[in-house]
Amino acid sequence: MPDTSLPTISVVMPNFNHGKYLSTSLPAILNQSVQPLEVIIIDDCSTDNSWEIIQEYARKYPVIRAIRNEKNLGVIANGNKGLELARGEYIHFGSADDEIYPGLFEKSLKLLKQHPQAAYCCTIGDWYELASGFNWHVSVGMADQPCYLSPERMVELERQSKFFIASHTTVLKRAAFIEVGSFIPELKWHADWFVLYACGFRHGICYIPEPLARFNIFTTSYYKSGRRDEAAHRAVLQGMLDRLASPEFTREAEFIRQGGSLFQFTGPIRELIRKDPRFKGWLTPLMLRRSYWHSFKLAVKDHLPVWLANLYFRLAGYRAPKSA
Repeated sequence: MPDTSLPTISVVMPNFNHGKYLSTSLPAILNQSVQPLEVIIIDDCSTDNSWEIIQEYARKYPVIRAIRNEKNLGVIANGNKGLELARGEYIHFGSADDEIYPGLFEKSLKLLKQHPQAAYCCTIGDWYELASGFNWHVSVGMADQPCYLSPERMVELERQSKFFIASHTTVLKRAAFIEVGSFIPELKWHADWFVLYACGFRHGICYIPEPLARFNIFTTSYYKSGRRDEAAHRAVLQGMLDRLASPEFTREAEFIRQGGSLFQFTGPIRELIRKDPRFKGWLTPLMLRRSYWHSFKLAVKDHLPVWLANLYFRLAGYRAPKSA
């Protein structure tokens, strides 16, 4: 029997023209061993058959709260709208075109119950790039058993190149999320990165060394499309730096500096940091080494055949052990 003493969880799922994926993403949520308090689906003026599919599911499952916007708001605004409507102690932001695996809610909530100070729980993430067929795991190796990671331990793992937050696997404490400003609209496709690192380095996190959600990577995704606009992407990164330089995030920013966590934003962030006197000392040897190596891997990845790329992922530790 499910543990009814577990904290409550709300699922927030924005949707825009992802009707063909809902028959996969929604059953994966509704068939979890621990049921959510509610599944808030916000349709952002879809022009496909999404709304009809959502209404059909809502008629069958009373747990679904179906909402349709009168005008298109975009990903970030819908995430914050769902957060305001949610009544659960914890939130999972579901993507209509992704899939969670059995046990995500139960395992995450059990661990969070043991460590109520944690801002959220995350797991190993299963990533699949549809255009290329590349498949790899992220967040592998942060621990061998489910555990709580303090901010200090998170920095240690970051410095060892073992730290990564698979955002699509997270079950977040609603209060901690709101405390750091929720999704900041100006940070657009990096709004999730900022809020997860900010509240994680403030309160610590829980981690489960098991792949419990799949992230489908589309060439037309919000993140991919945004990054192609160099000026817009630079403005987003500058907005992140401005917030890290504010008094509100002094402690969290220092953890990010120590771990070199900004490495993943590669050349654009290096350029911005060099020009900003507020970030003197941030271009550490660790950060530069990791940043250039990450740039190299990204450049090479797209030129590899699928079999060779997936072989590399296995050999380089981007696959969870079979027993996980």
